[in-house]
Amino acid sequence: MTEALAWAAIVTRVGIGLRSPHVAEIAAVRPPLDFLEVHAENYMAETAALDRLLELRCDYPVSLHGVALSLGSAEELERGHLSRFKALIERVEPMLVSEHLAWSAIGEAYLNDLLPLPYTEESLDLFCHHVEEAHDVLRRRLLIENPSSYLRYRHSSIPEAEFLAEVARRTGCGILCDVNNIYVSARNFAFDPLAYLDTLPAEMIGEIHLAGHHAAEDVDILIDDHASRVAEPVWELYAEALRRLGPVPTLIEWDTNLPAVEVLLDEARHAQELADVRCHLDTA
Repeated sequence: MTEALAWAAIVTRVGIGLRSPHVAEIAAVRPPLDFLEVHAENYMAETAALDRLLELRCDYPVSLHGVALSLGSAEELERGHLSRFKALIERVEPMLVSEHLAWSAIGEAYLNDLLPLPYTEESLDLFCHHVEEAHDVLRRRLLIENPSSYLRYRHSSIPEAEFLAEVARRTGCGILCDVNNIYVSARNFAFDPLAYLDTLPAEMIGEIHLAGHHAAEDVDILIDDHASRVAEPVWELYAEALRRLGPVPTLIEWDTNLPAVEVLLDEARHAQELADVRCHLDTA
């Protein structure tokens, strides 16, 4: 199957993030899911967890979501990490591979966070160089995810959506459009989330993420925590994203305060309902 045909075959799918407390139940029940997404770094060694993932891979397509490649770092990419990522891709044969518009490493220290980078011409050149390097090693097209934002560099000269769109244009990467992150950042910095969506090239969007967030107690900001159901304003923004970008693979992310699997399935069903409505309107 060509890449174009493979892409067309997955555009309406909705999946959930696979987390270890849910693996046994999903393996036993095999609920109706279009795909599973995992954090790649949790499966880069020969472990029982990788064995279980490969077993589930027989029934579910898998998306690999990297969190530690540190594409936005000013330093060179860590070749050992790239090699392990490539080996995992070859084992799992994922439907999608993604990473973040962020950095998370300095020297030999890895930080347990996805940190923002300044949006300048210099960082754009460096980020594109790292994406192209990753493409060369991994032999797969990456999707790059927009972050949730809580601070901005004073000397950033390029709006984030334009920066991400230019990365895609220069490198040929795709974009992972995290709708919750757009909503959180828009609230935190008082910009129009619809204008952000309109800046993204629709033909480059390969996946959408949806997740929960909460309001901080001491300051007037929203925090992207992946610890609750998708908020109603985010569902509304998702519907607008579908209208602008078309139906693309959509993931329900939930990383802390994990609920029962049925709650995740319920969120996935709602996402599918919205996607089905959009498809019906497009074909009517």
